[in-house]
Amino acid sequence: MTTNQMDMPTPDGDTPQELAPDMQADDDVTADGDAEAGSAIAPITDETRRAVEAIILVSEYPVPAELLAQLCEVSIAQIDQICAELSDFYAETERGFILAQVAGGYRFQSHVDQAPYVERYVLEGQSSRLSAAALETLAIIAYKQPISRAQVAAIRGVGVDAVIRTLDQRKYIAEIARDPGPGQAALFGTTSLFLDKMGLASLADLPPLRDFMPGAEVVEALEHGLRVSDTDVTDTELVDTELADTELADTDVVDTGGEPIGEPETTPGRHPGQPDGIVIDLTGRRVDPAGQASTVVPDEPVAAAAGDEATDD
Repeated sequence: MTTNQMDMPTPDGDTPQELAPDMQADDDVTADGDAEAGSAIAPITDETRRAVEAIILVSEYPVPAELLAQLCEVSIAQIDQICAELSDFYAETERGFILAQVAGGYRFQSHVDQAPYVERYVLEGQSSRLSAAALETLAIIAYKQPISRAQVAAIRGVGVDAVIRTLDQRKYIAEIARDPGPGQAALFGTTSLFLDKMGLASLADLPPLRDFMPGAEVVEALEHGLRVSDTDVTDTELVDTELADTELADTDVVDTGGEPIGEPETTPGRHPGQPDGIVIDLTGRRVDPAGQASTVVPDEPVAAAAGDEATDD
């Protein structure tokens, strides 16, 4: 092409030199579009779905979406979409398991409708269970965390050292902070294993405590019952006290003419055990009712000694 041809105008009136920048801009736009198409997110394939299922199946703990995305080389949004589709598919086909999102990840778990059969299977092995005290302590920590050991003990009213040690050994709780106050007591909180066992995605999924609180009518009835019980106990104590006092007063009276029980009455100067009509004066002499002195009555030890001498003779 000659110089004159290059300067020749086009049918639109533009010279080739004027069109060159526009053509170059169009080429740049096309190249950018191809680059964007090449870097676009890859579509979800059946192979990716199978890989997600396999990884979740062999994992002992819930698998985070970030890890699944890294292993399958897809985005986190695609992983969430795949898991949602799989969960809907399992629900529509009425499988005995579900794909649940718990403890910040995905895992397979048995369907709630199959709980009786799963429980029967688990009870065959008779796995160790938490005691009522351990469950109570775990609930307090779950709702009040971070919380110290002394605070848990104050709520329960008993020592919790052994229970907290057991929960810590089973990895249900862990030390998560230190109290800035004096002594810097250890503060405990629940772990991801706790969320895993409870089937919770986060602590926000814990049922609110107000659902377990009794209504105002129930609280009023309980308070009224306590007040009635206190009144009954007071009345019973009064009745028992009156009966006890009556029994103590009756012990001084016998059923023989109403005479009080006590030391037998004796005539002044009469020796106990002597027949009526015989009186012993201060010198030990026996005196008849007429006041005439008689023989001296020896004391019992003297009389016993005299009897022994007579026997020896």
